[in-house]
Amino acid sequence: MGFTDEIGIDLGTANVLVYIKGKGVVLNEPSVVAINKDTNEILAVGEEARLMLGRTPANIIAVRPLRDGVISDYDITERMLKHFIKKSCRSSRFFKPRIMICVPSGVTEVEKRAVKEAAESAGGKAVYLMEEPVAAAIGAGLDISKPDGVMVIDIGGGTTDIAVISLGGIVASTSVKIAGDKFDEAIIKHMRKEFKLYIGERTAEELKMSIGIAYPTDEILTKECRGRDLVTGLPKTIEITSKDMLDALDEPLQTICEAVHSVLERTPPELSADISNLGIIITGGGALLNGIDKRIEDRTGIEVTIADDPKSCVAVGTGKALDQIENIENNSMNRRKPYI
Repeated sequence: MGFTDEIGIDLGTANVLVYIKGKGVVLNEPSVVAINKDTNEILAVGEEARLMLGRTPANIIAVRPLRDGVISDYDITERMLKHFIKKSCRSSRFFKPRIMICVPSGVTEVEKRAVKEAAESAGGKAVYLMEEPVAAAIGAGLDISKPDGVMVIDIGGGTTDIAVISLGGIVASTSVKIAGDKFDEAIIKHMRKEFKLYIGERTAEELKMSIGIAYPTDEILTKECRGRDLVTGLPKTIEITSKDMLDALDEPLQTICEAVHSVLERTPPELSADISNLGIIITGGGALLNGIDKRIEDRTGIEVTIADDPKSCVAVGTGKALDQIENIENNSMNRRKPYI
């Protein structure tokens, strides 16, 4: 069997990453699909479709088929996966790869089955599921097979997965539907409330990425923000500071800190001691928010480290896990459960 017969997919709410064994991460595109409503034809997928968000005529819709880490539109997800698999493997001879795909740790059996069936319909010969925090830990270079406890916080687009892992399995975990998307929503809400300015998702994301902060700093960053004035209905440009971003993001960040605290409370004392020594590692796109490590460190009193290339950790972890396929096949997530 050639090495390209196995691929790992991080099926994220915001981005889809594809890892091909022996090649690394070969695709990283937004989870957005543009569709012609009249013909049901897919016009664009990925980055091309993302640029259409909020800018399409009446007969075209740009949709994100995943919400809060799970499939919200099965048909479009299947078609999107098919497109990404074909695009990633265009130079290969195979048609049906073995696929390792990630899901948040808190998903239901129905949600797991939907992901599995979508990947199989998209061309997977055999599809295996893996919990995101476990994949993130492997991708971040942690040895999860040891009896030492490691804590991972994976902040994605739709969910934040927090888990304590030991001996290859999750000991205590939680998954909260507060992550990158909710950060954007909080910024939109704050702009409406404080500045009477209506902005779109893309503008909110740009503000978050350029001047967003999670912890107070001495340096104040500024950025021009364009939107629609809610009073006059006309276009308006105002200057926004990083302090405004801190105020906007305070509530979702507080929820994440509380979730981390709750997992630490449920962690056995021996593993708590390990985490205290080894620290906490953050992965996912949300790890790139300036000062998020300091915010969690301030709340827990435990040293927090951001993984190298945090956005790719889950995809790399899924790819590496394909080397231990026998263990994964025996994993509780992949054992076939009887249909009732």
